[in-house]
Amino acid sequence: MIHYTAGILLFVALSCLAVESRNFDGGVLKLPSEVSEFIHGGSNNDGDSVGTRWAVLIAGSNGYWNYRHQADVCHAYQILKRGGLKDENIIVFMYDDIAFNEENPRPGVIINSPHGNDVYEGVPKDYTGKDVTVGNFFAVLLGNKTALTGGSGKVLDSGPNDHIFIYYTDHGGPGVLGMPTSPYIYGNDLIDVLKKKHASGSYKSLVFYLEACESGSIFEGLLPEGLNIYATTASNAEESSWGTYCPGEFPSPPPEYDTCLGDLYSVAWMEDSDIKNLQNETLKQQYELVKKRTANENFAYGSHVMQYGDIGLSKEQVFLYIGTNPANNYNFVEDNSLPLFSRAVNQRDADLLHFWHKFRKAPEGSPRKLEAQKQLLDVMSHRLHIDDSIKLIGKLLFGIEKGPDVLKTVRPTGQPLVDDWDCLKTLVRTFETHCGSISQYGMKHMRSIANICNAGVQKEQMAEASAQACVRVPPGFWSSLHRGFSV
Repeated sequence: MIHYTAGILLFVALSCLAVESRNFDGGVLKLPSEVSEFIHGGSNNDGDSVGTRWAVLIAGSNGYWNYRHQADVCHAYQILKRGGLKDENIIVFMYDDIAFNEENPRPGVIINSPHGNDVYEGVPKDYTGKDVTVGNFFAVLLGNKTALTGGSGKVLDSGPNDHIFIYYTDHGGPGVLGMPTSPYIYGNDLIDVLKKKHASGSYKSLVFYLEACESGSIFEGLLPEGLNIYATTASNAEESSWGTYCPGEFPSPPPEYDTCLGDLYSVAWMEDSDIKNLQNETLKQQYELVKKRTANENFAYGSHVMQYGDIGLSKEQVFLYIGTNPANNYNFVEDNSLPLFSRAVNQRDADLLHFWHKFRKAPEGSPRKLEAQKQLLDVMSHRLHIDDSIKLIGKLLFGIEKGPDVLKTVRPTGQPLVDDWDCLKTLVRTFETHCGSISQYGMKHMRSIANICNAGVQKEQMAEASAQACVRVPPGFWSSLHRGFSV
């Protein structure tokens, strides 16, 4: 009788606790059978144990030849959406000139892999066209609605218990990330914004995935520990990143496509996320898998994926940041189940590849053939102009023998690209004033201009050398007359 009474009392006590008691997040106390849901935060992003998940996705390019960047962002959105994030917590920047581009063989559809499904459907049009700006991007990160110019008005209205995921994909160069509008994103400015975000106390931790050439230089020597930020990059501070699923390569896109469908690092983390139960995979584990697949043990067609910031955060589950598709039951295994890429295309050559295949496939004598030929010649002429101008400026400033060595100098690991970022911006604008826009290709020379700053060259000296090297601003499509300035 005593045991029976004690059992009744215990049952009543537990029932009362389940109904009336509250945990620190405001939800009911979980019974043992519900512990797993409590630990993993359930499927609801609001008010659960992981706070609210927020995400900012940004494609920094435009033009059909850069198809892959917007395809990457659209794919990332679908992963987040299937992972349980709400549209109100996902902020998308994309120029949105790909899906209905006259070059697109499937109007209204964007794919990110040869046999992939449409990833464009349902993607929020938060900031498109001329609203994809550095100012809007920084305002969104800081939750500053009054600083916005155009767009949906959505910002990271995050709180101290929330987790933030930022994904950027585009062209880059040492210390700089491209944008479809002027100016570009400079590494020191981005880090300053992240520091301000941390100082505001408006997140618990933040993960940043960055796809761009020399993307390591954005964080190298700039991102300190202690901000609760964990970042991985497609490449180190000195090398290119790579496009994949490109025409003529393997695996290749469907034959009607003459542009790359994705980027190597981006496709690696997203295709892993497509199939995994991310409750059981840590950021560190995903990093290792992506690193192996991106390098491909063949450094002629791959890059070194890097990690920066608070590396200790990599012990956390990927799920905390991007959720997980409840249909995924495949758990982490050390051996990558996804195939390695046999070939890839340097990010900076993907536009050439597009124009070449467009030219090759067009009927002889057709307007399309002539257009593709002009586009190919324009981009090659622009490249030669930028390369030759930078080399000549180096020789004018430092001498024929010493000039090339100064321009190629790479600082030791752990040091930022440049001591004076204002000097870098000033000298870039000085160069562009006389020689035209550096554009997505010319970003490769940002290290050279940084080294000119580090050598103590002043604006007046740079202007004189630039004026001698460039007698006029070229009038082509890539000129500052059409593309604007990078600063």
